[in-house]
Amino acid sequence: MQHPALEDFIASHQRLFVLTGAGCSTNSGIPDYRGSDGNWKRTRPVTIQAFLGEAGTRQRYWARSMVGWRRFGRAAPNGAHCALAKLEAQGRCEQLVTQNVDRLHQAAGSQRVIDLHGRLDVVRCLGCAATMPREQFQHELARHNPAWLALDAADAPDGDADLEQDFSAFVVPACDACGGVLKPDVVFFGENVPREVVASAQDHLAQADAMLVVGSSLMVYSGFRFVRMAAERGLPIAAVNLGRTRADELLTLKVEDSCETALAFLL
Repeated sequence: MQHPALEDFIASHQRLFVLTGAGCSTNSGIPDYRGSDGNWKRTRPVTIQAFLGEAGTRQRYWARSMVGWRRFGRAAPNGAHCALAKLEAQGRCEQLVTQNVDRLHQAAGSQRVIDLHGRLDVVRCLGCAATMPREQFQHELARHNPAWLALDAADAPDGDADLEQDFSAFVVPACDACGGVLKPDVVFFGENVPREVVASAQDHLAQADAMLVVGSSLMVYSGFRFVRMAAERGLPIAAVNLGRTRADELLTLKVEDSCETALAFLL
């Protein structure tokens, strides 16, 4: 399905500030959190407070992640990621800010990317700040919990899996360097996006001549704030999203279609 108004919007702006969300990655096999009404489809993700406060929560998180990572870690970019990389290659993307943690924009070739919520392919120690690739930590989890390798479950958002059972025997390795708690290098619910990340995105928004939202309901404030800023500056704002967004009344143009279909003309 073609969307001439969207094509005109993109063609008439040279410095687009692009914000992407989970809808951009659903066609890569990564489920999203919310339905078309903007409400939660499933139990809310773990909060940073629970993750830090209870060893049992960390056991549940990493056991489910161990199962979910096997497919998440192999996800490939889809047409929407490739279309936005093409937009950058044409010199018309001031900045791409993504709420996703899957690094699929980078895999598609985009270079001007701010990972607003971090990246799931890195694990960080909360004690000494040492990092390691998530793939390496997957081997550690498997070494300590070989019986769990036989388990499978449906994919859930952000590398999680819908696994429910007794997690009390699951072994979560500590940091080799200091014995600290290991956490994926992402912003959990209840955690703030680092100030310098927000400031960098704001600087790019100040240079933009329009904003394009791709695959986000904008229900999370960390992304919605940029739409509010763009509206305050009088920038035209277009959104591609299946279902309502938190910013519907601020939009210049809205296209209700899959991201891949709506942006296919760029390819």
